[in-house]
Amino acid sequence: MSVDIDKKQEIQHVEDGVRSINDDSNPIAYIPGTDEEKRLVRKIDRHLLPMLWIMYVFNYLDRTNIGNAKVGGMQKDLKLTSSDYSLVLSIFFVGYLLNEVPCNMILSRSKPSIFLPTVMVLWGSMSIGCRGVNSLGGMVAFRLVLGLVEAGFFPGVMLLLSCWYKPAELSKRVALFYTASLVSGAFGGLLAGGIIDGLEGKGNTRGWKWLFIIEGLITVVIAVVAYFVLPNYPTTTKWLSESEKRLAVARLSTGHEEGSDMSHKQAFIIALKDPKTYVFMIIYNIINSVGTISYFFPTLMTSLSYTGRKAQFMTVPIYCVALCISVAFGYSADRTQQKAYHAFAACCLSTVCFIIVAVAKNNAVRYTFICLGSSGIWSVIPLLLSWIVTMFSGRENRAISIAIINGIGNLSSIYGSFFWPASDSPRYVKGFSITTSLIGVGGLMILAARWKYYDRGFAAIPKR
Repeated sequence: MSVDIDKKQEIQHVEDGVRSINDDSNPIAYIPGTDEEKRLVRKIDRHLLPMLWIMYVFNYLDRTNIGNAKVGGMQKDLKLTSSDYSLVLSIFFVGYLLNEVPCNMILSRSKPSIFLPTVMVLWGSMSIGCRGVNSLGGMVAFRLVLGLVEAGFFPGVMLLLSCWYKPAELSKRVALFYTASLVSGAFGGLLAGGIIDGLEGKGNTRGWKWLFIIEGLITVVIAVVAYFVLPNYPTTTKWLSESEKRLAVARLSTGHEEGSDMSHKQAFIIALKDPKTYVFMIIYNIINSVGTISYFFPTLMTSLSYTGRKAQFMTVPIYCVALCISVAFGYSADRTQQKAYHAFAACCLSTVCFIIVAVAKNNAVRYTFICLGSSGIWSVIPLLLSWIVTMFSGRENRAISIAIINGIGNLSSIYGSFFWPASDSPRYVKGFSITTSLIGVGGLMILAARWKYYDRGFAAIPKR
């Protein structure tokens, strides 16, 4: 069945591509799968993915190092209760929600090579300034503004990728990009263990503050490099020849890749009127809420009898297992052109594993299935995102829709951060039970959305 699906998609791309490009001064008839196109895609991969991947490693690191800082002395120094810590986590996503749509509006009319690194310089500098935080109020303010600044990065990257790759190419690339969050989690545990213990008290500064300072410095350095490396959109990229630019536009079936005939207001109204926006918003909100477990990995490790540096280091295998499984899901989804089915399978994996974690009493068993269950979460999110960006046409409309979905979706982290109160230690049955229920419901909603927005027989051609 996937062969027929691929043919339908290729025919649609050819028809749309020829129709768009023939309006240009240099008409080109797009033929999918040529050697020229394969060389172009490899060239795009080399120039685009490595830099975005490295940037996302530190984007995720600067957002989630709060969990490592907590067990490294921050909770004691700032006198945080369990509710205080949940507030510190959740306030980030308030800022994230408020600024996401405006940021993507700006990005759709500006240069990614300037916008994305600038956002990165800002949040890296803020992380360095965290040395001066000495109270709950200071930490809440820091996290709120950090959310406002970081709001422009992730949805901006999703928009940029959708302007370079065809739908059939997105799953594995979004999955590869998303592995940066997994490497960040694994690397973050190792880095946190070394920095917090190794620099404790140096320069009259606590180890957990050194964690923010050093990671912030590295972030700023990477952002400076990104100014010179990141490309913009196909028609304005210097390392593409004129023929490659025309092919890059033709294969995406868009004739105005650099600009948009639609105003911000028109795009916003269209996005709000489109039922798909709300369907995917709800699904992503549910799926994303269970991802807050990552903020509590160091805490969960202590509940499994690991302490000190070992509690930090034991978070590493969780991310390593998730990385392998999520990449496998992404490649399989692109090869079979069945993103929704793969996302549903990932939800099923998490559901089964977290049921076992909730009922098991052996710590080794619980740790094993935490690894596997988390893999399902980090597999379904990139699959869902790669599916969502193909469901909205036009850069301006896509920018607004993605920002709304991602912003409201991340709002779930506000309530998700309260799933794991310290009073439930060491079993955290409530947290795992809620997580199990939500990921299961999310999987069912993915199947329902696939039936609603795809032709009968679950074909991979969107309903028009």
